[in-house]
Amino acid sequence: MRAIHLIGASVALAAVAAGASLARQAQPAPANPAQPTVAARANSLLPNMQALFDGYVADGKMPGVTGAFGFGDRPTLFVSAGRISDDPGAAPAGPDSLWRVYSMTKPITGMAAMILVEEGKIRLDDPLSKYFPAFANMRVLTSPDTSLDSVPAKNQITIRELLTHTAGLSYNIIAKGPLLKEYERLGILPGAVNAQMEAQARKARPATLAEFADRVAQAPLIAEPGTKWSYSIGLDVMGAVIEKASGMPFDRFVQTRLLDPLKMNSTYWTVPASAAGRLSTNYIFVGDKRTPIDTGAASAWLSPPSFPYGGAGLVSSARDYDRFLHMLQDGGTLDGVQVMKPETAALAMSNLMPPGVVFGGIGGGTGGNMSAKMGFGAGGSVYLEDGPGGLPSKGTYGWGGAAGTVAWVDPVKKVRGTVMVQYFPAEKWPLRAEVVGALTKDVARFRR
Repeated sequence: MRAIHLIGASVALAAVAAGASLARQAQPAPANPAQPTVAARANSLLPNMQALFDGYVADGKMPGVTGAFGFGDRPTLFVSAGRISDDPGAAPAGPDSLWRVYSMTKPITGMAAMILVEEGKIRLDDPLSKYFPAFANMRVLTSPDTSLDSVPAKNQITIRELLTHTAGLSYNIIAKGPLLKEYERLGILPGAVNAQMEAQARKARPATLAEFADRVAQAPLIAEPGTKWSYSIGLDVMGAVIEKASGMPFDRFVQTRLLDPLKMNSTYWTVPASAAGRLSTNYIFVGDKRTPIDTGAASAWLSPPSFPYGGAGLVSSARDYDRFLHMLQDGGTLDGVQVMKPETAALAMSNLMPPGVVFGGIGGGTGGNMSAKMGFGAGGSVYLEDGPGGLPSKGTYGWGGAAGTVAWVDPVKKVRGTVMVQYFPAEKWPLRAEVVGALTKDVARFRR
């Protein structure tokens, strides 16, 4: 559920695209994706990345890890190490292994919303109360961390603010004190950890997205809408708006308008029995001790959720998420199939925050400090200027997940990356930052 603000070795990655051997080394899609496959080691192209992944597994820091790195329209490079769990006989980690991507669901929900913006079914500056009247008269807390005392909101929440975490909403993973207790009382708990915790959450949680949205409207805001960036349940509420505006269930809309056209055949709200053998185990660290918190064999994702969690509900593969990024890289089209217009994709990956609101980031504890000025687009962060040495590049869009996953795309230089792992807390190891360093070293070999 938590995130990162960047990843980027965009300039460095672009150099890899010049390698003539790239297409020969890339791994084709498996003939039978239901069977886990491991990309052949990319030592000839990305030896430092391979060494990084191998080292983490050899040191016992994680059972396995997979990365997908794309350069223009050349075949994607996959680098993998280890297995999908510590269990004896566990399948090797690979391009088609399944991982809980948590907040990497948010960019997918954001792009689903932008499709409806393109079609004129919603507008970025529509008031949320147009779709859910209960939001017409919100209240704002005067002391968010200590009291539920509130005053009437001056502004209406808008669609733009839902997409950019500027609506004044909070999150059960961030809220404190009385507000957290209020979220728990109302069942505003849009995310899964394991089957046991899901069973408890269902006792308080609403059964539908529409009811979820109406309950959110009962809770006070932490800030006046449109005045502050604060990580939130906005993309979960956005799922309810998508459902209302499209006239079909949110998960079906995502399936028919994004996942199916992009052939993201291993991305699920509920993992089917036929794919269960590819589902990794998620772990939690207490100190340096790693303990399973959601096993692949008994995962919460093997049963349908209360409703599709637009902020943190998807399981996906490195291959699938790379296809999503590839579509964004190419302006809304992949393999000749257009899911949105180029101008819509560009708008979605631009800074959509209300005027005067600054994105300050979540901090190093959730994925890395900002190295340049950033904004926020439809469900993900965006660099508004180049970082030091051009890394990351202006325009790089991306986000990460609570269990260590991360993904980014530079639509200008046409490079992208996805890294899949599974452990809480995501910042336990500096993998996200070290991926950038390994890529930079690998690319330097091509400049000699």
